[in-house]
Amino acid sequence: MSLSPTQLSLRAYRELGYVAEVVERWVSQPAPGHRKDLFGFVDVLAVGNGLTVAVQCTSDANVASRIRKIADEEALPNLREAGWIVVVHGWKKQGGRWVVREVNVS
Repeated sequence: MSLSPTQLSLRAYRELGYVAEVVERWVSQPAPGHRKDLFGFVDVLAVGNGLTVAVQCTSDANVASRIRKIADEEALPNLREAGWIVVVHGWKKQGGRWVVREVNVS
């Protein structure tokens, strides 16, 4: 079974003791349906250790494009002001194991 980047990030934060949930949702209008991320870029929200972490999940090859996307989001300054940590998780298989590159864009 192959796991999605979102599933991998969710599992990683839960293993670190965070309460973590997927916060993207399916919207059917306008057709065709598509997924909508929280605030336009958050796939996973993790809370623990006194922190709130907003995670954009993707493949390692797409990290740079996701960083550019987040920089243009209206909600980013508000999340920073609220003390949220904003990260991009770029996943790739290396030596038969999943590894993550985490980039903090807070």
